[in-house]
Amino acid sequence: MKKYSLINDVKVFGLRVKTFPAGIGETFDELIKKTGDCAGSRAYYGISEFKNGQMVYYAVAEEKQEGEAEKYNCERLKIEKGNYLAATILEWQKKTDCIKDVFSEIIQDTRVNKSKPAIEWYKSDDEMMCMVQLNN
Repeated sequence: MKKYSLINDVKVFGLRVKTFPAGIGETFDELIKKTGDCAGSRAYYGISEFKNGQMVYYAVAEEKQEGEAEKYNCERLKIEKGNYLAATILEWQKKTDCIKDVFSEIIQDTRVNKSKPAIEWYKSDDEMMCMVQLNN
C-alpha cells in the first residue's frame, strides 16, 4: 500500500448498482454504452460505502463536460480531493473476487477515515487502484 494524493475534487456521474455485488459489471457496461468511451479514454470509478446498514455502490465516470450527468440521465457525485491509502491491482479483471480483500486490508489501517467511501479507480482494462481517504 502507498499514499496517493488527489489534488482536485473529481466530478463524476453514474448509476447506482441495484443488485450489489452481482450487478456491478452490467451497470458499468450500461454506463460505458451511454458515454461511448472505454477505460483509458475516460476515467471510470466505483464508489462504495455503507448507508443505513447496507452497501451502496455507484459505477461512475469522470465528467468531461459540464452537464453530462443530465445528458446521460445519471446521478452526479464527487470524489473528494485529499490523501488516500491506495493499493494497485494489475490484471484486475481476472481478480475481481479479491478486490474486497484489498479493501479489507486498507480499512484495517488506523490512518484511514472509515466514514469516507471506498474508491475503485479503473485506470485501464488492466490496472485499477483501490483507495480510501486518510484522516486529516
